[in-house]
Amino acid sequence: MDIELGSEDLAFREDVRGFFAENAYKAGEDYNVWRLEWFKKAAQMGGWDVPKWSKEFGGPGWTPTQHYIWEQETATATLPWDMPFGIGMVAPIIMAYGNEEQQKRFLPDIRARKVNWCQGYSEPGAGSDLAALKTKAVLSEDGTHYTVNGTKIWTTMAQIADWIFCLTRTDDSGIKQEGITFLLFPMKQKGIEVKPIITLGGAHSVNMVYFTDVSVPVENRIGEEGKGWTYAKGLLQHERTGLAGISRSIVALEKLKEQASSVKRGNGSLMDEPSFRAKVAELEIDLMASEYTELRSLASASAGSAPGPESSILKLKGTEIQQRIAKLTVEAGGIYSAAWGRGVGHKFAKAGMGGYLASRAFTIYGGASEVQKDVIAKNVLGLKRSTT
Repeated sequence: MDIELGSEDLAFREDVRGFFAENAYKAGEDYNVWRLEWFKKAAQMGGWDVPKWSKEFGGPGWTPTQHYIWEQETATATLPWDMPFGIGMVAPIIMAYGNEEQQKRFLPDIRARKVNWCQGYSEPGAGSDLAALKTKAVLSEDGTHYTVNGTKIWTTMAQIADWIFCLTRTDDSGIKQEGITFLLFPMKQKGIEVKPIITLGGAHSVNMVYFTDVSVPVENRIGEEGKGWTYAKGLLQHERTGLAGISRSIVALEKLKEQASSVKRGNGSLMDEPSFRAKVAELEIDLMASEYTELRSLASASAGSAPGPESSILKLKGTEIQQRIAKLTVEAGGIYSAAWGRGVGHKFAKAGMGGYLASRAFTIYGGASEVQKDVIAKNVLGLKRSTT
């Protein structure tokens, strides 16, 4: 495989680096003002504010290689805070399956970061087995609206979301992948209750969301009734590739080496200890193998292929690698990690422990590792599901 960048791609990388350096956040600036200005300037670069959007909808129309370069550079640059659910998740669904009226209605506000979105997929009894969802949407007799009842769980940032894109059950007479309908509706309305779920690290990012007789106009349905599973699958493949976080892990591993090198051990450092160094080396080898898998996926995309089972391979291995980096960071912090670095010891110990606790969910959300293994077994190894 030829992984050398051509002259045009090298020039593009320098343009990206130059833009990040010129528009970096400066200490003392009003963050919110800087954030909005950054997106405006990125838009003036030809759609850099919406890097994954197609040119038809105002995106940059980059090649897969340019997207790869962007991911590499954003792993080390300081970018404005941006929720992925609008720009990177529901927007592509609206572009691909929404009608023209829906595209004109929703896409401009999503691009302007005026509306926060959340994702209504997982349920208490339908997490990794998402197709088992039971949240019901019943169409009114006059065909003007749906009435939604049910519960969603692990709904990230639902507490600040203005809208939700939600998978609902409109028919349960066939196989569970059928009869699922994709709806959009406001979060700030009668019949929606959001209850926080506090994670191991003490953060409030995920929630339980209860729907009680929520009215959703039929014009807020994306595509055809009962075809929501088809739309959701495409989104999940892109999401899983992003969750792998290969570029971010490369940066995180280098940071781990620096941190371990600052921990004194005898006349040297923790990085000089053979046992710890061996763990880092093994991790680095696995990360390199995952990067080559990502490059193969890139080559496939360059040839016009859509994301396939390689997205599950990347999600499986990428999230496991993130967990291993987090675990080694806690090991490097030693007793100070257990104390959450409260005013003593290594400065990275507190963030290291918080990162480790948060990382336990990486192999669950976006499709648990067991689900990814099923996908790989079926679509890569050609194994058939047992009927016994």
